[in-house]
Amino acid sequence: VQLQASGGGLVQAGGSLRLSCAASGRTVTSVYAMGWFRLAPGKEREFVASITWRGGITYYADSVKGRFTVSRDNANYTGYLQMNSLKPEDTAIYYCATKPGAINYDSWGPGTQVTVSS
Repeated sequence: VQLQASGGGLVQAGGSLRLSCAASGRTVTSVYAMGWFRLAPGKEREFVASITWRGGITYYADSVKGRFTVSRDNANYTGYLQMNSLKPEDTAIYYCATKPGAINYDSWGPGTQVTVSS
């Protein structure tokens, strides 16, 4: 599966951004779930949210619950991360990833930068 994320940018605190992640490739129909992760300077990679492709079951990190919403468009094999009430601590490179089952994520996109100014 090939992934391409987009939608990052610079926004003021309290603002919103919507990230998209388009999946493609011959194995795209076998995607079980899409996850979003982020990597901030000086920190380890952090899980943000995920959604199962068929059932739409969602999971969120405590740090983003109530502010971020993950969704997907099955027909177009695209996932979304709606980010509201952004905080400076949300500044990071955001990555989307997919997995073919309830195992480790094995396909990763190149990342998109999100910068939140105070």
